[in-house]
Formats: sequence, structure tokens, C-alpha cells
Amino acid sequence: MNCLKLKRFSHHLQVSFSRLNMICRSWYKLYAPNSLKHRRNTDQIKLSDSSILAMLIWQAELGIESQRRFCRFFVGLSHSRFNRRARQLLPLIYLIRHTLNQEVDLSGKILIIDSFPVPVCQPVRNYRVKIFHDIADIGYKATKKVYYYGFKVYGFKFKVYGFKVHAIVSDDGYVLWTPYRKNMQGAKKHNNHQLMAVRRTIESDFALLSYYNAENNSARSLAGFQELLEVAVLAYNMAYCLERFN
Repeated sequence: MNCLKLKRFSHHLQVSFSRLNMICRSWYKLYAPNSLKHRRNTDQIKLSDSSILAMLIWQAELGIESQRRFCRFFVGLSHSRFNRRARQLLPLIYLIRHTLNQEVDLSGKILIIDSFPVPVCQPVRNYRVKIFHDIADIGYKATKKVYYYGFKVYGFKFKVYGFKVHAIVSDDGYVLWTPYRKNMQGAKKHNNHQLMAVRRTIESDFALLSYYNAENNSARSLAGFQELLEVAVLAYNMAYCLERFN
């Protein structure tokens, strides 16, 4: 059990697996499409789809990065079988997370935006790695002053996007404000300390997301990468909603 993380945050998901399974069962009944519910041989599966969903969230909650290790100790399925079942639930996970987002009031004049890097390899392999070669790129992680190969995920307060942020906010009618930097020409109007203080709240959210392994993505396919990221955000949103509305 030395793979479990011991650090706890304020939005820690303090629910038993039985309760988590019950919540996921309700979600499945409400949001799962009929094509998923009534697919072939559903009466012969050992674990229900809702239990698979609960286990994915539970894995993020326990902080176990290796899905193979998680399957070995906690799941009655092989790693490959569990992986395939989890991929089938990706559209459902996205739908549930999107529904939870609607519980948060995002109306107002300020929309907080920030980003966090998700490396997919060690820095020494930045120029030799072959996975995601057509979509990933090399970026700079300012906090650790290292270059990384992978993705940069942008968070719009409980809304997660990837890339092309300027186009997204322009289409939604927002004006993009960025913190003041010394190398910005004629941009002292950006040096708004109140906005910078508000912006720090999303950095706290990213710190919580890192607990759910949002920044440690070991997937080797785009679907797997998206699944792990979606589960991490769903686990965080679930903890937030349980703490705020329960």
C-alpha cells in the first residue's frame, strides 16, 4: 500500500466505496445512453459499468497512478479488460462532469483562466519520444524551470480545454486579460492586483487536481489520456459538490 498518497486537501473525497458506488449507480441510470445500457452481453459481465466508474474515481481518490497495480489489488478484472471497459465510459464521464459544472454559477464579468502542464515523458526524452508526435509539443514549466514534452491544459474555473485559448474566449464574447510582465510593451494596464489575487484561486484548484493525478498522465493513447484527465477532474468536482451541497 506504499503507492497511496497520504497528503490530504480540503476537498478530499471522504466517502466510502459503497457510497461512491451508490452515487455512480444513480449517475449511470440518469445519464447513460441506451446504446451503452443495452449493448450485447451486458447480462454476463462480472462488474457493472457503474462499478467500473466508481473504481476509476476511487483510484484517483487513493492516488494510485498505476492502473495495472490498482487492478491487481482492488479489481476483479484483468488490466486489459478493465482498460477496455473504462474506455467505453469516456462519453458518460464527460457528460457527468459537464452536468456537475452546471451546479456552479459561472455568471459574472470575470472568468478565471490558467493552465498546467501535463508531461508524457521524462525531459531527457523530449526530442526522441514518438507518442503523440502529431499533437503534443515541447513547452516550458516555469515553476521547475525545465522543458517538457506533452500538453498544456487550460482551466476555465471547472471548465477544461486544450489549446487555442484566444479563439475560445473570443467566440464566447470575453476579452482576454493577462497578468503584467516586465517584457510586455505598453501593458501596465494589466497590472491589476485585485484581478491577480482572484486569479490565484484557480492555482489552488490546480493543486487539488494534482492530488488526483491530473498532471501525472501515463497513458499512451489519446483516448487513454483524455480518460485519465476526465476522471481526475470528475473526482475533484465530485468532492467539491459533496462538500458544498451535501
